[in-house]
Amino acid sequence: MISVQEAKDIISASVPVPKTKMLNLSEAAGKVVSKAVTATTDIPNFSQSSMDGYAIRYEDKDLILSVVGEMAAGTSRQLVIKPGQATRIFTGAPLPEGADTVVMQEKVQYSGNALSVQDERLTEGLNVRAKGSEIKQGETAMLPGTLLTPAAIGFLAGIGCSKVEAYSPPDVTIILTGNELQQPGNPLRFGQVYEANSFQLKAALYQAGIVNTQVRTAEDDPKKLQEVLSAALAESDLVLLNGGVSVGDYDFVVQAAEACGVTKRIHKIRQKPGKPLCFGTLEDKLVFGLPGNPSSSLTCFYEYVLPALEHWMHQEHRIRNTKATITHEYAKPTGLTHFLKAFYENGSVTPLHAQESFRLHSFATANCFIVLPEESTGCLTGDLVEVHLLPV
Repeated sequence: MISVQEAKDIISASVPVPKTKMLNLSEAAGKVVSKAVTATTDIPNFSQSSMDGYAIRYEDKDLILSVVGEMAAGTSRQLVIKPGQATRIFTGAPLPEGADTVVMQEKVQYSGNALSVQDERLTEGLNVRAKGSEIKQGETAMLPGTLLTPAAIGFLAGIGCSKVEAYSPPDVTIILTGNELQQPGNPLRFGQVYEANSFQLKAALYQAGIVNTQVRTAEDDPKKLQEVLSAALAESDLVLLNGGVSVGDYDFVVQAAEACGVTKRIHKIRQKPGKPLCFGTLEDKLVFGLPGNPSSSLTCFYEYVLPALEHWMHQEHRIRNTKATITHEYAKPTGLTHFLKAFYENGSVTPLHAQESFRLHSFATANCFIVLPEESTGCLTGDLVEVHLLPV
């Protein structure tokens, strides 16, 4: 067995060079830009009004002006104003030629066709969005490594960009092993349990930006498992096997993986839950063997699979590490790192009930792990402990 940190180092060093893909903006949310985006035109590409009001020549602000025409947003007709003239203008409309300032409609007196400015604070260029004030043609609009948040996508759309090159997520297949599994919604027969791992893993993958995930099932038979794994490796970059990673008579994952050419990098980590975790590589493909117990499986996903995915896609880590004061004592033997399901709030953290690896009840309300290192014998109430805050 190896330590938690040794396992994380091995996995991190095994993550392949990420793929990139040109994406439509509609499918780019949550991805990370891989190639700089350059503006192809000035934005805005004309001087426009930021207010409803009147466009004038600033030098005419003390004159009685005659109003000629109007400019609305979307107009393709250009007006020209001469000295002593003003134009009615609306937000987003182009300034008429000759104008350089917009007076708010609340700051004028208008009678008949005569307009006088009533704004002592008026300055030249006020309420005007200058051409290229958002970005100029040829400027870098977005650097590699930028997370495509809703605002980032809106900015790209606003400068006329319809596609962006980004790091693409790996194709993922989940393989479920275990003859005892039954799908939710069906009645349980004697000896069966409801299958939960594919549901929670698909949800966690979706949260990480991986939408299309394949799910396959394999009977507890080494040849059949090998066939299913071989097919998954042919179509996926990442395979998550669930169950069958221990050393029981029906645990065939490690054997099947090696038969498919997967190089075993890790098998068994000094941790609880999830000690049987295994990990291997086949060229630039990653294979994780997750424990079948749902709590162990999800814990291993958060601690090992998610960081690998984030590294792969150049994303920031979603799990944040902090310190917190524990509200209850907890005793443990040395030798294994413990990940305790817990709830963090306002600098304090409370270990939850039902810590057993087969139970998800407390996990459903947990928002963090308390991490007690392998050399630790536990902690007392009020001790400062390491906490891994889970994605929400």
